[in-house]
Amino acid sequence: MRHFLGVLVAERIAAGVVAGHRLTGPVNACPVEGDGGGRLDLAPAGEILRAIRQGVEMVARGRAISAIGVAVPGIVLDGVILEAPRLPQLKGVALRDRLREACGCPDVWVLNDSHALAAGVAASRGEVDRVVRVWNLGDTVGYGRHPQLGGLWEGGHCTVTLDPAERFCGCGGVGHLEGILGGHAMRLRFLDLEPEEVFALAAHGDERCRAFARLWHRALAAATGSSIHLDGPGKFYITGPMARFVDSRVLNDYLEETVQMSPLRGSYVEVAAADAEIAVLGAAIAAGRAAGSGRETAPAAERVPAAK
Repeated sequence: MRHFLGVLVAERIAAGVVAGHRLTGPVNACPVEGDGGGRLDLAPAGEILRAIRQGVEMVARGRAISAIGVAVPGIVLDGVILEAPRLPQLKGVALRDRLREACGCPDVWVLNDSHALAAGVAASRGEVDRVVRVWNLGDTVGYGRHPQLGGLWEGGHCTVTLDPAERFCGCGGVGHLEGILGGHAMRLRFLDLEPEEVFALAAHGDERCRAFARLWHRALAAATGSSIHLDGPGKFYITGPMARFVDSRVLNDYLEETVQMSPLRGSYVEVAAADAEIAVLGAAIAAGRAAGSGRETAPAAERVPAAK
């Protein structure tokens, strides 16, 4: 049985080995050394790369690894990190090429962490042969798809309103989904309340918070409906710290309003638990699929052309 290795680079670095769509053992944390006190956002890019390499060696334990998948937050294209707001020191790093050399593995696949979550959720539910989409709700909003297609897929920055007052997205764009659902954006909007306090007050009848809770669910329904109209109906899972605020009944009611054409109806939306182990699993599965297809990136026709 072939072995694939998955790595998650997020608040921490974690790595594990996968065979047959299952982890073969525990996921290991890979500490980053240096003056940052173990925090990835304070560690130089070189230290992060060194920790990834050490993590790969630690979990591989001499086994032959067919491919390595590395999940990172940000925009990734052809193995290069184009944007990484949470880990800005990685912006512009050709991570695939650097890790090929450092780890001695020719098959390295670098992908967005939400795509890894989608693959991991699909595997954990026995759905690797189906299209699975994931909204990853936290301080930011990620969108993942399994199997991954070409393109950037920055679903958290899709536009759900043209209200000029909706300027809370960290990228500066107007009306973005992340500017409504993201925890950071919610704190900017309310200033004196944490997200859990907003939803608690909404449940107790505070009109301002109730209105926002409706907007929050409508925005998520709008973005989901847009995905359905572009990519077809199917399963959607909602993960991340903010997923606990989702009212599935309300969300599905709003979703029905957005999708009216009969061939596009019938999508399934569910809140699902997902953690570092799921992301590591998904990163390895994505690498295995890429290695099995004989390519590491989307076909040229599917890629987003570079701006001129």
